[in-house]
Amino acid sequence: MNARRDFWLSCGHHLLDRNEDGHLVLTDHFLMAYFARPEMIPPPEACTAERGLYQALYDDPRRLVVPQQIAAIADEDARENWGFMISWRDHLARYPTLEAAYLAIVRQELNFPPLLLNQLVQVILRNVLDDCDDTWMLRAAEMFFRPQRMILHEGSLIAADEELVSGFDSTPLSPLDVLTEANSAMYWQRSDSLDMALDLTAGRRGVAALGDVVMRWVQHMLAVEVQIHALMELRDLLTWYVGLDATATQIGDALWNGEQLNQTTRSLVVGLYRLTFADDMEVVETARGAPTYLIAAMSHDQRLRLKPQNLITGLPIRRYAGAVN
Repeated sequence: MNARRDFWLSCGHHLLDRNEDGHLVLTDHFLMAYFARPEMIPPPEACTAERGLYQALYDDPRRLVVPQQIAAIADEDARENWGFMISWRDHLARYPTLEAAYLAIVRQELNFPPLLLNQLVQVILRNVLDDCDDTWMLRAAEMFFRPQRMILHEGSLIAADEELVSGFDSTPLSPLDVLTEANSAMYWQRSDSLDMALDLTAGRRGVAALGDVVMRWVQHMLAVEVQIHALMELRDLLTWYVGLDATATQIGDALWNGEQLNQTTRSLVVGLYRLTFADDMEVVETARGAPTYLIAAMSHDQRLRLKPQNLITGLPIRRYAGAVN
């Protein structure tokens, strides 16, 4: 029997503990990894206050930090960075699990830097997908915490990591490889490089894989059993829908209001899914007996920025009805 292959090592999953429900528990080692990041290490010219704060937290990452300690730092940018980091640390430590900390951020609409939120989503997904050996699902999951550039290539719609292709004037796939059966084994060694692209052409494996990731995310974060199926087209009236990004929400709003979509707008849709609940009593009355539709769409400049928080606040689940938009 082969040992389980690891992935996304840089997210720090191995530094965390799990509780009996399989959710992530914060550890001092995980916090220390934040303080060891290059942007947090004081430069040689840093003031005594900043160097003292850094050393104190390196020795005890949960040490109480009062506002006066941050205010005493001479450099304005450093004060801002430390303010964000201490606020972030205190938020994570306030909850029993990282999943609970993330849910609080989303439901209370707390303001943290997108970089920190994306890192939190990644490490939670690393936990959600710990037993996954499907590299299509793992690559699709990257879209939850990394913006994508959508590329039309020989009749296919390809998702590539936006940061890696942003320096190109055109839209070449090099130095990226599109995930295929022939090269899928390479993903395990390259997962932290984020340099493999995903075919999201309608009806192909990548679109279904994204739906599978959404299903696992919903079941883990909301403790509700669902089934999700990729669709080629929308055949029913929208009873309830969730846009997985800003463009998709606009498209869903238009359909909800009975508008006809022109061909340009239709071409922006990357993924369309039908979600059903295993237990219909989990669903609010207005959505009961009908599927919930999920829409993913790229912007007009061919960017796709998924918002996994929309699945937390947007699904018609009775016990979370107060948080549903």
